Amino acid sequence: MADNAEQAPGAPAESAGEMRSTLDIARIMEAIPHRFPFLLVDRVVDLIPGVSAVGIKNVSINEHVFQGHFPRHPVFPGVMIIESMAQTAGVLVVETLGPASRGKLVYFMSVEGAKFRKPVVPGDQMRVHVTKERQRGNVWKFSAEAKVDGAVVAEATYAAMILDS
Repeated sequence: MADNAEQAPGAPAESAGEMRSTLDIARIMEAIPHRFPFLLVDRVVDLIPGVSAVGIKNVSINEHVFQGHFPRHPVFPGVMIIESMAQTAGVLVVETLGPASRGKLVYFMSVEGAKFRKPVVPGDQMRVHVTKERQRGNVWKFSAEAKVDGAVVAEATYAAMILDS
């Protein structure tokens, strides 16, 4: 969200006729079932229901994956970046569906065109940009890219199915 520092977490704001919101970690944990050590979205800074979401993942040396990937040269695994994209999309789905999301889970069906352009390392803050490309019934398609300091570090497209839990 463009410099709206005074907005309370989760409070909607209007911009260009679209409702935008931010979500703190408590709201994220209400939206998706993931928990430590697999919760890979720390905050959502811009969400437009039915359109897009921008999630933040602060990458810390304390991440459990760095014990083995790689001890002397820690690199955040690409599959974890993809999972952060998927979780951000899951939040977008839940916020888009609103009350209709109760009792539903977002199951990812496919990942295509995944590209990893630059390593993500401890101390990086990943901004995960997810856009809903289309929806047919309970199948949604997304495009995503992760950025660190404005540079794209990864990108992918994927599909998810929304099913009863």
